Amino acid sequence: MRFLVRDRLLGFGDDYWIEDDQGNKVFLVDGKAMRLRDTFELKDTRGRVLIDIRQKMFALRDTMLIERDGEPLATIRRKRLSLLRNHYRVALADGGTELDVSGKILDREFVVEYDGEVLAVVSRRWLHIRETYGVDVVREDADPALLIAVAVCVIHLAEKERESD
Repeated sequence: MRFLVRDRLLGFGDDYWIEDDQGNKVFLVDGKAMRLRDTFELKDTRGRVLIDIRQKMFALRDTMLIERDGEPLATIRRKRLSLLRNHYRVALADGGTELDVSGKILDREFVVEYDGEVLAVVSRRWLHIRETYGVDVVREDADPALLIAVAVCVIHLAEKERESD
């Protein structure tokens, strides 16, 4: 499954549709304006909130939280002691599952892996549409909403880190 994500989707108060590779609207990213922290909602085509994305307020490192139905789903932060600056760790709420995100985050060329197996590939290379990148969900049993949320979060964290340097 391939999804097309507009690159400007991380603006406060901005709403953007994520489309499938056929051009059908699949998810709406609803950026919440006037909040103390960065907040986004990923909604289905009927307007139901599938995933909430929030910046964790009081963390030593920039951290994003992903919730589903008000319950924690994942925590995302840059990997400690990584020689690669663009390496993020996604800790799922079950406490035992971790996803690795690595690659050229700011160039929109990276992968999301679980235990060495690729779950999703994020890339601009396939597309000719400006300011758009693709999220190609490789495994059929993977959660596309979660993987899109992970991509949105790591790009947001990498851009914030670049701005603070």
